[in-house]
Amino acid sequence: MAPTTPLLQHSNSMTYRLGIIGAGRPWKTEGATGFGMSHRHIQGFLKTGKCSLAAVCDIIPENAQVFADQYGGADVFDDYRVMLGTVNPDIVSISTWPHLHSPMVIACAEAKVKGVFCEKPMATTWGDAKAMHEACVAGGVPLAFNHQRRFNGPFQKAKDLLNNGAIGKLLRLEGQCDNIYDWGTHWLDMFFFYNDETPAQWVIGQIDCSTEKRIFGAPVEDQSICHFKFENEVRATLVCGFEAETGCANRLIGEKGTIEIGWQEPWLRIRSEGDPYWRGVETGEGIHDHAAINRATADFVDAVESGRRPLLSSYNAIQATEVIFACYESSRRRGRVDLPLTVEDSALISMLEEGIIGPSAAD
Repeated sequence: MAPTTPLLQHSNSMTYRLGIIGAGRPWKTEGATGFGMSHRHIQGFLKTGKCSLAAVCDIIPENAQVFADQYGGADVFDDYRVMLGTVNPDIVSISTWPHLHSPMVIACAEAKVKGVFCEKPMATTWGDAKAMHEACVAGGVPLAFNHQRRFNGPFQKAKDLLNNGAIGKLLRLEGQCDNIYDWGTHWLDMFFFYNDETPAQWVIGQIDCSTEKRIFGAPVEDQSICHFKFENEVRATLVCGFEAETGCANRLIGEKGTIEIGWQEPWLRIRSEGDPYWRGVETGEGIHDHAAINRATADFVDAVESGRRPLLSSYNAIQATEVIFACYESSRRRGRVDLPLTVEDSALISMLEEGIIGPSAAD
């Protein structure tokens, strides 16, 4: 296959050599098995003008070679450990299925790379999520997860309105999506974003798995509800799956009004104290705009340079991830789970394997 034109021509000002783990194929192209997030990552990193592609690893060598040709040429590998030991990249981007994230991130930390930018969700068990975060903290390696919606206009504007007192003191957060794990990780992350990364105190939830449903190899529920309290008394509720429609994607409820982020235009609207009607708020873009990934990668490179935590830091992602696994654990215990979460597994996966829930579970 003939190489395609790189998105950017590399310049002499490049300072960070990139390693890609999981090339895949671009979204909706022949052979694609996902959203082609590695292509989104590399495009964002190259746009910074401070990065160049050094190596690509994929278990399908053809995918790695096509990727390398498309973005300016690079060494190609089918074993990420060999790539790390041979090329010693500065920054590593990981876009593989979530059960592979933890060993790959830990290997990067052991190789002492300068930073790791990984796709979400973090991992398929709480133990693996903690292990990768702790390995990077111990090694002084910045680790970020692509909860890129923190950089989308509607969410940023909602946070600005909240910070400026448009709805008064924050009381409750609500959200709705397909499932708590793959999509819900975004909305839970946004809840922590809105609430200034305040830790959660307890979680209570329930899940239903009437059918076998997997996303990128990870099992997800058909229906769920997750309710939890932050340490500052703010409450949050996420409803997912079957008949979960709540009228918007995110809702911020304050003492003096409500902000809603929609699934379509108007992307953002507000009804403050004294307003007879909802008011639309201009955001400049929707909630799925791909510019968010460009901003996320630019923020990550800047964080690596400056030594600060990136906005998508694992310190933030680990909090949303704990709520996910605490919700599963609450369903297993049939009760509230006080944090920190002490189990290491995924209660969802364990209950499916034991036949407690799922299509084969006894009535």
